Amino acid sequence: MSEFEDDGMNDKEFEETLRRFENMINTGEVSFFDVDELEEIIDYYMQWLNYEMSKKAIDYGVEHYPYSTILKIKKAQYLSTQHFTHEALNLLNEVEQIEHNNFDLYMSRGYIYSQMGLGEQAIENFKKAIPLAEFKDEVYVALGIEFLNEDKPDDALFYFKKAIKTNPKNETALNEISLCFDLTGKSEESITFFNNYIENNPYSYYAWFNLGLAYGRMNLFEKAIDAYDYSIAINEQFSSAYFNKANSLAQLKRFQDAIDVYKETFKYEDADPITYYYIGECYENSENFENALVYFNKCVKLDPANADAWLAIGVCLDSLNRLTEGIHYVKKAIEINPNEAEYWYVFAEVQQKLGFQEEAALAYQRVIELDYQEFDVWLDYSKLMHEAGYFKEALEVIQEGIKHFPDVSLLYYRLGILLLESGHKQDAMSAFENALRLDYKEHECIFEYAPALEKNKELLQLINQYKR
Repeated sequence: MSEFEDDGMNDKEFEETLRRFENMINTGEVSFFDVDELEEIIDYYMQWLNYEMSKKAIDYGVEHYPYSTILKIKKAQYLSTQHFTHEALNLLNEVEQIEHNNFDLYMSRGYIYSQMGLGEQAIENFKKAIPLAEFKDEVYVALGIEFLNEDKPDDALFYFKKAIKTNPKNETALNEISLCFDLTGKSEESITFFNNYIENNPYSYYAWFNLGLAYGRMNLFEKAIDAYDYSIAINEQFSSAYFNKANSLAQLKRFQDAIDVYKETFKYEDADPITYYYIGECYENSENFENALVYFNKCVKLDPANADAWLAIGVCLDSLNRLTEGIHYVKKAIEINPNEAEYWYVFAEVQQKLGFQEEAALAYQRVIELDYQEFDVWLDYSKLMHEAGYFKEALEVIQEGIKHFPDVSLLYYRLGILLLESGHKQDAMSAFENALRLDYKEHECIFEYAPALEKNKELLQLINQYKR
């Protein structure tokens, strides 16, 4: 409760005031409270979201001090928490008629407009509060957040910088400015900003943490790890620094180190499903599928709606040759998120492995319907059709794939193979030429898919021409 000391009341005095107020409410015994005491009592209850007691304190205050502007503002703040925003704004308009140079009036009205989704009006009120503010960084942060809500990260960045210039210790501004640098794509400026900040504030673990984030966005993971280590050295209980350090280690494929650091977070915060998921992913990438399953299962136990984890269980079971068991988990992922193309892709591959060609074909079609952004689905779908003996359909799939990805050599190489097999020799050679022009190095894929073509003299001659 130390925040109350600034207003002239220390912790002990406030506790006694609060006890007297609650005793009055419980027993009906009359007690006297001045406006300042009531303001602090209301703030205390609002801070702890005890709206019932907030209302009792406000009602008492307004009854005894009907002309107090601060109590009217507190009542407006309370009304906005109960979604009576128009009543709250009417009350603040009354206050403005009496006292138009009131900081709390404009801040409260700004927050209410923000709550209503009226960003322009919120910003207008926050700006009116600036010349009236004792601590201007509070207003700059409010403006920055409102500009973020309005999808204007450059404007938000401007105000968060002003907040930090005014008060370098403002942690909210420090964290939000990192987000703004990310949203505006100014990663290099972000690194410069936090390095400069750290020169003047070397013991700010938030600054070191945000510097780590900035390095991470630039894929400078070694430097990111160093920054997180400084953050942890200053505050060894800062779990977010451990978590992001582990992410960086995983990016460097140092999977066991990443696992160890992820587990460190459990010392300082409750187990989080996403942390379990990432530990599982590290084990999966290390091909330790048994341990991966343990952690993916821990994830879904805490968060049954985590579709990625259900899918990962299915993939791990596939890797352990338990495919018929694994398909259940892939289906579970699709049930949770039926519009995720990646899930349908895995489902198609699993069905194909199990020999359910029709189900696999339908799944590949679903991947394509969901606007999958990679070309490989066309190769795999075509291969399925080809292996099932549907040569015409296999050819049509590849041709459709080329319409979507006209610059991908692998599609033309596959087209050439299928055309040659269908007896369209001239068209096949034309497709191979296109492929070789696009990417000569990929030509080995021809013989991987169709080894018999290693003896096709005309094709070998064409390849040699492009080699030269």
